[in-house]
Amino acid sequence: MRKQQNYQWPEITLGTCYYPEHWERGLWAKDLERMLASGITTIRIGEFAWSKVEPEEGRFTYEFFDDFLAVVASTPMKVIFGTPTATPPAWLTNRYPEVLNCRIDGVKYQHGMRRHYNYNSPVYRKFCKRIVEKLGEHYAKHPNVVGWQIDNEINCETAEFYSDSDIAAFRKFLQRKYETLEKLNTAWGAVFWNQEYTDWEEIYVPRLTIHNSTNPHQMLDYIRFISDSAVSFCKMQSDILRKYVKPGDFITTNGMFQNMDNHRMTDEALDVYTYDSYPNFAYCLTEDPKHAANLNDRRWSNNLSQVRSVCPHFGIMEQQSGANGWNTRMEAPAPKPGQMMLWAMQSIAHGADFVSFFRWRTSVMGTEIYWHGILDYDNRDNRKLEEVRKIYKRVQTIKDLAGASYRAAFGIVQDYSNIWDSQVDVWHQRLVWSSEEEIFIASQIYHTPMDYVYLLEDTQVDELVEYPVLFYPHGLILSEQKAAVLKEYVEQGGCLILGARTGLKDETGKCVMTPMPGLLAEITGSDVKDFTFVGPADEEVLMEWNGQKMDTGIFHDILDTTGEEAMVLARYTSDYYKGRAALVENTFGKGKVLHFGGTFTRENVKAFLAYAGILEPWNALLDVPEGCEIGIREKGGKNWIFVLNYMNKEQEITLKAAGIDLDTEERVQGRVRLSAYETKVYQIDIAL
Repeated sequence: MRKQQNYQWPEITLGTCYYPEHWERGLWAKDLERMLASGITTIRIGEFAWSKVEPEEGRFTYEFFDDFLAVVASTPMKVIFGTPTATPPAWLTNRYPEVLNCRIDGVKYQHGMRRHYNYNSPVYRKFCKRIVEKLGEHYAKHPNVVGWQIDNEINCETAEFYSDSDIAAFRKFLQRKYETLEKLNTAWGAVFWNQEYTDWEEIYVPRLTIHNSTNPHQMLDYIRFISDSAVSFCKMQSDILRKYVKPGDFITTNGMFQNMDNHRMTDEALDVYTYDSYPNFAYCLTEDPKHAANLNDRRWSNNLSQVRSVCPHFGIMEQQSGANGWNTRMEAPAPKPGQMMLWAMQSIAHGADFVSFFRWRTSVMGTEIYWHGILDYDNRDNRKLEEVRKIYKRVQTIKDLAGASYRAAFGIVQDYSNIWDSQVDVWHQRLVWSSEEEIFIASQIYHTPMDYVYLLEDTQVDELVEYPVLFYPHGLILSEQKAAVLKEYVEQGGCLILGARTGLKDETGKCVMTPMPGLLAEITGSDVKDFTFVGPADEEVLMEWNGQKMDTGIFHDILDTTGEEAMVLARYTSDYYKGRAALVENTFGKGKVLHFGGTFTRENVKAFLAYAGILEPWNALLDVPEGCEIGIREKGGKNWIFVLNYMNKEQEITLKAAGIDLDTEERVQGRVRLSAYETKVYQIDIAL
């Protein structure tokens, strides 16, 4: 059972990321004054400023941040202090090159970027412990400091580590896990291609190979090792800070990135989780603008749903306020008028109770000179600052919703073993990436909000039964524990929808010699008789369900029934398996399982949602077009209804029930026109 988060913001508040070391001291007081006048009440500082406190090895000076915090102390501004371990100083990397991470071929990364260290260097850990101890001891007691951010974007830039320290740590990780080489060789299938190990010193992190192909079972353990190392690094810092943090203050870090068990990290090291939200991050000028303009910033709702699974009431440490870009990569347009409000409301609609804009002023130097902030280089008031003021005005009307829960109609089941396996198995990857994106798109355009629901080692059925419907798109890796909790969910009345290739593998990533769906066969009442990818030249294969023909995706399991309660709902319409079962329903306990042999598309997901009786749950309240998103948060019987227009043109919505427009405080009903990128927040008088 997930533990309750240790910290929640008492009301919706705004912040910004600020770097006093980048600006003349004469700007500090003026900047703080302008921030406060615009509704910004929290700043994050320090996460890249190690040398400001330890300019030489062992020589500590607190003068710089003491001076800055003295300016802050004359204001009500709150401060989140970052530990500076993402950018070790030059004296450290030059004198102790063993702290540097390496490429897969063993070549060291050099100073001049960020996140070029490795988590497992004993030398680096020693210096990190010391700087965190010094910072916590000196600054945690400051009355304006209310929180601490550990490192910055753990596993960003790279989530792979190949240093000598990582090799040594990987061996220890494996010895703890397997105890004997015999068990390791079995788990890794090391007999294949003569990879059996006879000494722990023969084992390395993945190395350069022909075609860069690797043992997939070794890779799974390597990813688990990276996650374990990163969590350990974060917890090391958290344990130190807890000696100094004042009651009521919090410890966080900002994510989320690959090869990381964010749930475990949050449970073991953090009080609250924060995320960096850049909704047009990937909309660079080299990409397909048609695809990006229609979906890209809306896609961030999918990311925010992932964050919500880790921490239901999270914060945004970096909310996009300008174009993204480095001098070496990424060229992007500035946000259009209204998009900053749209993105901030997107975050809040999905569970954020704190939104901090990156950054206050665009840097005039360094790699991120094109990563634009609220203010531009010229430091003048601009339309983005004016939009921040509008966001603050909106926030004042909804500040009491802090702690309100996001209301989802269904859940998508995930687990880290399958996420990580899909990174090393291209067959798995193609299925799961396609299906999860299509389920998300269906959730958005058919206005049926979703959550991600993780199967962790301690997940209990109580965490699942709040969802009447769960999709487990392609759970190739199954364990007895995961199968048991899913069985209990169905027994208690849940509807579980499975996709192709369910139950193919065990936790090591090896294929099992039992028919799919493996450990779930008892509750599916089905059997996979054959399977195939859909080839590029193949005739389109549909399934016929209730008299309708619909797409079955890119992969097909050919099914059969095995249980007395099982029945075929749909059959394939063509190819060599024409007429064979594509969809089987089985009653089990109080619930049912739909075993679908294909991959998910927005059209067939709509059919599944309708069949389960949960399609468009808010249709009685309001009607909105596909270009808009609906998000609802609830607390104490009170609902806040967000409508977000992602389109660059006007959209019309219809309020079917009377409600209060929280911007105007007017009661409204009927047709409402939303301009390009406009958002609305309503309270409607009907209990949901």
